[in-house]
Amino acid sequence: MNNRQEQSDSPAEGDPKQGTQQIGLPPVITVKQLADQIGVSGIEIIKQLMRNGVMANINQSLDYDVAASVVSDFGLTAKKLRVAAHGKQKAAAKGAKLHERPPVITIMGHVDHGKTSLLDAIRRTNVVAGEAGAITQHIGAYQIEMKGRKITFLDTPGHEAFTAMRARGARATDIAVLVVAADDGVMPQTIEALDHARAAGVSIVIALNKIDKANANPDRIKQQLSDLGVVIEEWGGDVVCVPVSAKKKQGIDDLLENLILVADIMELKAEVDCPAEGIVIEAKLDKTRGPIATLLVQKGVLKPGDNIVIGTVGGKIKAMFNDEGKNIRKAEPAAPVEILGMNAVPDAGQVFQVVADEKESKALIERNRVAGLSTTTARGVSLTSVAAQASTGEVKELNIILKTDVHGSIEPIRDSLERLSDDKMRVKVIHAGTGAIIESDIQLAVASRAVVIGFNSKPEPGAVRLAEQEKISIRQYNIIYKLIEDVEKALKGLLEPEYVDVTTGQAEVRAVFEAGKKGRIAGSQIKEGKATRDALVKIVRGGKVIAESRVAGLRRFKDDVKEVTTGMECGVKLDSFNDFQVGDILQFIRQEKVD
Repeated sequence: MNNRQEQSDSPAEGDPKQGTQQIGLPPVITVKQLADQIGVSGIEIIKQLMRNGVMANINQSLDYDVAASVVSDFGLTAKKLRVAAHGKQKAAAKGAKLHERPPVITIMGHVDHGKTSLLDAIRRTNVVAGEAGAITQHIGAYQIEMKGRKITFLDTPGHEAFTAMRARGARATDIAVLVVAADDGVMPQTIEALDHARAAGVSIVIALNKIDKANANPDRIKQQLSDLGVVIEEWGGDVVCVPVSAKKKQGIDDLLENLILVADIMELKAEVDCPAEGIVIEAKLDKTRGPIATLLVQKGVLKPGDNIVIGTVGGKIKAMFNDEGKNIRKAEPAAPVEILGMNAVPDAGQVFQVVADEKESKALIERNRVAGLSTTTARGVSLTSVAAQASTGEVKELNIILKTDVHGSIEPIRDSLERLSDDKMRVKVIHAGTGAIIESDIQLAVASRAVVIGFNSKPEPGAVRLAEQEKISIRQYNIIYKLIEDVEKALKGLLEPEYVDVTTGQAEVRAVFEAGKKGRIAGSQIKEGKATRDALVKIVRGGKVIAESRVAGLRRFKDDVKEVTTGMECGVKLDSFNDFQVGDILQFIRQEKVD
């Protein structure tokens, strides 16, 4: 222990059991210090205290008798130490304004495993019997109380929303509860949710739901989780697993108690003596009340009358309501609150901040507006950029999202990629799955600064649009060694830039003209985009590309031109192709370097 101590000259009352290890205890010791002294986790100490009827958090002080009782429960004996007068510690000035705050919990998991039922069970279990209007509205988040301790739950629709919020720079969650049905087992969406939670770096608690079902098989689920690297406490790991039945309201209190224990270990704190800040959970336009937003306060205390700025949206808070629809006068850190008074509807996931007055509010909104117009989303990572940074020694970790066509391809590719790690650079596959590359894969890539790699897996149109918007690189392969080789080259700074064909325009051949020694010219009409001089051209006939060439000449009437746009007619001459036919489609291509 760090406390300065002097042993008492006389032994502690009661002779220790012969052969039992002795633990020296001061008159007062914190839960954390006691855990370190015994050599167990803080959560084990808190659980034992609860069994003894004592509720305590990780920083709470225990007197000698209580601590000695816990020591005895662990098969050890306690010996009282006398603390020297000069051993008293002064209160640390640093962080004096930080106060304990409730944990913020997100419930995740497979769509049919009972996420919504569990949230409903938690909320209804916490309602005082007969209380009117206890569950009156849905505001995307709510706060409950368990034995005098508050817990905030974010009612997100799934891991996609959880990660989309992170992608905007908003870290809202402390603990992710992963719901797994005891009668079904770990599903692909369970693995996705787990990977998203791991990538976010949040603590994970397993809620083993539907434990009341006749075909429930908890041990099989625990083994499946272990295979994924999630080893529960019962099996010697550090992940809390609680059996529950949302339908029958079984194990709910046990789950809430364990969430408080995990939160205590995390020592969650927030600053309160400062202007309030936080994030938007959800927002909407109400026909009668105007723009409404649900906020999660993360620091400071939010009050009616505060001038608030959310990106380019502002206003003065006219009224605040909690999840029960009650008008409230303040919202402290980790409290969800619904507010009125904004001049427009903000986007979910945006950060809000309170400013001194309307003048400062207008100035900040203008700065945000200008910044939003002048900046681009350059958050993405690519193998090419990794190669450039690796050559200068800047890159320390490469995160990869891997999608394959079949499950059997995942492990050999993952193992090969992660074996590329060395003492200077770590390769980490943060999520792997089968099927098409989808939007949630891109969201996770944005939030985790990852490269998306597909092996015989193509991106969905929505994923392509989002990837382009967020500057996320999607690399596609059908040969494993080429995939591994490109990643290895990127790590060594040797990867050559990759170029892709971008179609800039398309024309249809309407007539073919003989031009003597100059060959033949295709009289064409531009159907979409534009044709440009020196562009690469693919000639498509009957739906198939029959040849490729480059533009040698582009004419409008008698004039040579640089480009021809949609709806216009022109004559096209190619370098190495003359066999035009009426009806041929000419695709004009520009090559772009992949970042």
